Amino acid sequence: MSARASILQKLRAAPRQERARPDLAGHFQRFASQDDEIARLRHWAAMMRAVKTDILWTREAEWDADLAGWLAAHPQDSILLSDTPHGRRLAQCLEGRADAPRIVWFQREVDGWKAELFDIAAGFTAARCGIAATGTLALWPDEAEPRTMSLVPPLHIALFDAGTLYPDFYSALQGENWAAGMPANALLISGPSKTADIQQTLAYGAHDPRELLVLALLPPHIALQDVEGEAR
Repeated sequence: MSARASILQKLRAAPRQERARPDLAGHFQRFASQDDEIARLRHWAAMMRAVKTDILWTREAEWDADLAGWLAAHPQDSILLSDTPHGRRLAQCLEGRADAPRIVWFQREVDGWKAELFDIAAGFTAARCGIAATGTLALWPDEAEPRTMSLVPPLHIALFDAGTLYPDFYSALQGENWAAGMPANALLISGPSKTADIQQTLAYGAHDPRELLVLALLPPHIALQDVEGEAR
C-alpha cells in the first residue's frame, strides 16, 4: 500500500466528530445589549466622523431642503441622481435654485457616457441600513441606482434612515433578511475611500469617493440635541 493510500485509509477510518454550530446570536448579543438607541447613534456617528465622514442630522420632512442648503454652502457643479422617489424629490427641491448643481440623471448605459460620468462632482444614493458597532452604511445597488453612483463621483451623498441602524453586522443580516436574496454587489461603506498601501500610512481619496456626506434622518422620538453633541 502506498503512503498516500495509507493516509487516506486512516482518514476514512477515523471517527467523525460533530462540530457544534457557533452561537452567532449569542456572540453578537453584547452589541445589542450594551447600548440604547441614542448611544448607538452616537457611537455610529463618532466612528464615521473618525474617518472623515460628514453627518447632517435631519428629518424625513425636511431632508431635501437641508441638503439643498448644504449644497449652496458647499457648491458642486453637478450631481448624479437616480429615477427613484428620493432622486426625484431632491431634483424637485433643487429646481429653479440659482445655487443648485447641474442635475444629471443615471438613465443610460455606462459605456455611452464614461467621459461625462467621470466628470460629475457628486452622486446621491439611499442607504439600506447602518451598523453601529463599526460605523458603517450598507448600500443595496440595483438597476435604478447602481453602485457606480456611489463609487465614481468624488463626493458621495447618502440618504440614511437612522431608524434602520442595527447594533452589529449580524443583526443587520437578520433584520434586513439578506438570506432571502442579495444584489450582485452589496456595499458596506465606512467613510470615504482610503488606503494604507504606501508605507502603511493612511491616506484618503486614493480611489472612489474622496468625501462622504450622510443625511441621517432622525426617528421622530429622538431629539437633535440627544445626538448632535457626538456628531457635530
